[in-house]
Amino acid sequence: MAAITASMVAELRGKTDAPMMECKKALTEADGDMAKAEEILRVKLGNKASKAAARVAAEGVVCMSLSADGKVGAVVEVNSETDFVAKNDEFLALAKGCADLVASKNPADVAALSALPLGEGTVESTRSALVGKIGENMSIRRFVRVEAKGKLATYVHGGAKIGVLIDVVGGDEQLAKDLAMHIAASKPKSIDASGVSAELLDTERRIAIEKARESGKPEAMLEKIAEGTVQKYLKEVTLLGQVFVKAEDGKQTIEQLLKQKGASVAGFTLYVVGEGIEKKVDDFAAEVAAQAAAAAAKK
Repeated sequence: MAAITASMVAELRGKTDAPMMECKKALTEADGDMAKAEEILRVKLGNKASKAAARVAAEGVVCMSLSADGKVGAVVEVNSETDFVAKNDEFLALAKGCADLVASKNPADVAALSALPLGEGTVESTRSALVGKIGENMSIRRFVRVEAKGKLATYVHGGAKIGVLIDVVGGDEQLAKDLAMHIAASKPKSIDASGVSAELLDTERRIAIEKARESGKPEAMLEKIAEGTVQKYLKEVTLLGQVFVKAEDGKQTIEQLLKQKGASVAGFTLYVVGEGIEKKVDDFAAEVAAQAAAAAAKK
């Protein structure tokens, strides 16, 4: 049996927001396997135990660059330590310069982008000088460059915290804008089911089976219930399966909208600032001490 440490409990709590004792029980049941413990919590607590995407530490901006003909575009995420710096004009100029360079120079990776000329030096020297001037670390986290099959559209939301770059074949400018806004709001994982990993679907299937089993459903029905759950999940996380956020009847899917407009989506990129970077849990020891004190007071 693996030893369950306080740091393991803290890590699982940071990923799930589940109560500490539930995290400890799940880790014990999973013999210390963090991924399995997350599954156990989702079975017991449902979606309340899946908040990792909202628990991010990095601040910064998502910045776009788009050619005049809409055929080449780029999206870049540049991070800072605080939101205050993310609003600094020089920081925003650095992010915009990076986006323009990605679109025009097509660098292979962040290292190649950092070596490109910018201002009186390079991207890296500009970044370093700004770090020294402001006194806060900054980093170029990731970027994507797209050469369109159709025509590109962009959408930036929430003070440049969410950015969408979408390639739409057919349709018109308003449709492309609406689709980009929909993606920012609904955050699909892929265009259709082919873009969702088998591993992710297997996880959803296992969770559905365990939930159904715990609720007393007959064994013979578990696979059917799991398949229904997976299909529902795919509608929620694939662009074509999602209900259009501006649908007047509240039912029209993106797939139906595209058919109506004679258009298709060749691809999209969705960036959320700090996505996948978890906040450091600073108050765990204080929380443990407070709970211990409360327990002692009851005795």
